Amino acid sequence: MGEAEKEELEPRTKTLRQDIIEALKVQSMSLREISKAVGIPESEVLSHLGHIKKTIAKLGYVLEVSPAQCLSCGFIFKKRDRLKKPGKCPSCRSTFIEPQIFNLKKNK
Repeated sequence: MGEAEKEELEPRTKTLRQDIIEALKVQSMSLREISKAVGIPESEVLSHLGHIKKTIAKLGYVLEVSPAQCLSCGFIFKKRDRLKKPGKCPSCRSTFIEPQIFNLKKNK
């Protein structure tokens, strides 16, 4: 291993979920942006988000999810509870879907 590679392998001081929570406190992000920020696949982020929803409630936060939207016809996925991006628009069957945006807000 070269010196550059050794520097990249720094030990984690926080858990992945803590990293995701901190990233979402700073700014709203899509699933892909969260994935890039913490360095794990989107599928793993999905499983962590389910647990994070429960954890942050105890900390006085709520996970806000802006709904996905079809870029072809403008259909908004308002009633969707799943965190995963929809595959197709039910209205026009297009696959050009803008993903949900996740954000942490302090509970009032």
